[in-house]
Amino acid sequence: MTAAETEKGVEPSADDYALVAKAAAEVEAPDLPYRPPMPRDRTAPIALVGAGGISAAHLDAYAHHGLNVVAICSRDLERARARGAAHFPNARVTDDFDSVLRDSNVSVLDLTAHPDVRLDLMRRVLKADKHVLSQKPFVENLDDGRELVELAERRGLKLAVNQNGRWAPHLAYIREAVYAGLIGELTGVHVEIRWNHGWIAGTSFEAMDDLILWDFGIHWFDFLASVIGDRASSVHATAARAAGQTARPPLLAQALVTFDGGQATLVFDGATRYGARDSTSVVGAKGVAFSQGPDLGHQAVELYTEAGVARPLLTGAWFNDGFAGAMGELLCAIEDNREPLNSARGNLLSLKLCQAALRSVQSGIPSPV
Repeated sequence: MTAAETEKGVEPSADDYALVAKAAAEVEAPDLPYRPPMPRDRTAPIALVGAGGISAAHLDAYAHHGLNVVAICSRDLERARARGAAHFPNARVTDDFDSVLRDSNVSVLDLTAHPDVRLDLMRRVLKADKHVLSQKPFVENLDDGRELVELAERRGLKLAVNQNGRWAPHLAYIREAVYAGLIGELTGVHVEIRWNHGWIAGTSFEAMDDLILWDFGIHWFDFLASVIGDRASSVHATAARAAGQTARPPLLAQALVTFDGGQATLVFDGATRYGARDSTSVVGAKGVAFSQGPDLGHQAVELYTEAGVARPLLTGAWFNDGFAGAMGELLCAIEDNREPLNSARGNLLSLKLCQAALRSVQSGIPSPV
């Protein structure tokens, strides 16, 4: 039943009571800029610091998109050599971080090191007048984050965060649909992910008490912040161990975010052995953007508006286009002298949402943002 019919006093039908939806017409999908952004000049010299597991995804993405990695630095020199041989055989390999800071041929550093050492590294890089892409989560303490943001801005440098989920094709397309005004003012954002995160048993990830909401969930708190901005007022979150799980930290978590005029839900079922699924819905006054698939790399998107339903055929995948997008956006921002979409300043809002969720888990009550 339409609003006009309701105002005229038209009686609701059985279909209205039963919530029966009318079939939507098929319409052409809007052409939106969801692919990883790339600078006009791809020769900017990049140094990667830290040769751990995730660094392979960074380097593979950079090589695929023709970016210029000139140095790879790691305390584990053999691993750094292996990374270089696999992706950038002409890059200088070193375990001397100070030599990278002194290298005038390096203008951008990609810091993939763990959080316990990354904070000091970021300070040192910025004081050496080089741009930074920081691994996520950006910082553990918001005051430290603000200090780094202000340091970068005083020195005229760009500081960005590797929130690579922003360039997962399905999330990027939905975000761009929001930015283009196709969905209207948002009233709902809902994410449901069920998968098996039990692979962490016996790895260093087991040491993280808040693994799901912090290390994993930060991607979706960041996505939420990217589409609702600073409208959130509170977060109510829970975390629990799943029956039968062997990994130490809780693999189940959920968060209800209240924002001005709307609500958001993030549900993570990280102990799902069979039937993995990932879905994202963004609801607005003018439409709905929806994606679903068996995992993060295989998603089908639908965009519903008054005109009908559009089903864009997206190319690429989160791994490794997301990593290309994070670095590519930083390089574009340097080239155009603007704030990157994944700026550290903007990421502070994502961290505020995530940390409010962690406080709520501890207190058992909603936490203000």
